[in-house]
Amino acid sequence: MGAGHSHPAGLHHPGDSVVHRLPADAKVLATLVFVLAVVATPREAVWAFGLHLAILVVLLVVARLPARAVVRRFHVEVPFLAFAVFLPIVGSDPRVDVLGVPLSEEGLWAGWNIAAKGTLGVLAAILLSSSTPMAELLRGVERLRAPKVMVAIAGFTVRYLDVIVGEAGRMRIARVSRGDDPRWIWQARATAATAGTLFIRSYERGERVHLAMLSRGYDGAMPEVHHHHPSRGAWVIAALVPVLGASVATAAHLL
Repeated sequence: MGAGHSHPAGLHHPGDSVVHRLPADAKVLATLVFVLAVVATPREAVWAFGLHLAILVVLLVVARLPARAVVRRFHVEVPFLAFAVFLPIVGSDPRVDVLGVPLSEEGLWAGWNIAAKGTLGVLAAILLSSSTPMAELLRGVERLRAPKVMVAIAGFTVRYLDVIVGEAGRMRIARVSRGDDPRWIWQARATAATAGTLFIRSYERGERVHLAMLSRGYDGAMPEVHHHHPSRGAWVIAALVPVLGASVATAAHLL
């Protein structure tokens, strides 16, 4: 199982800050409530999004996360930003001139709404995953009464993702060494066959792992090695972020 930990470990940035020391379940709940507050913020309240961003930037500074690592992980948002840029072009009337280009006013607001809320949501997720090891993150979700089956599936997916990717890479090398060229359309059949074989191998590997776990007393949940009970002070500190976010969203609606 050691190979399965290399991929999720890349998300976590070790540290000893206040943010790192907070319990995982408190951070997960705080992140969820903060993101909901961002989503509930009216799109016209541009100043409110600036305050949301300021809250996250302060947390990033407190957690001492490297800016380069944070920016590098923003690539997951590129498709959403591309869609947001496209909206002002195809949106409905009325239109406004921006640098001589007629753009839809409603499309501009919709694009801004997607870009602002998506960026803040991604930044909050980066902060959570960078300050919390994946094992603790899954354990925190389980402590929040999430279905154990879903947590177990997510945990095994994370642990064995690198194993499956490595298997796919070895199968591709074997195909290329036998004269296959996956760049051409007539090789689609071989690619589909490879995908089917990979699925079967992954399924069989999962069955073997599951049987091995059952023989060792697995009862549907991974044992918790360190029993950690968050203090009331930790919950109060974690609650500051969603309370600030909800306050900003409420003020944006009232003003």
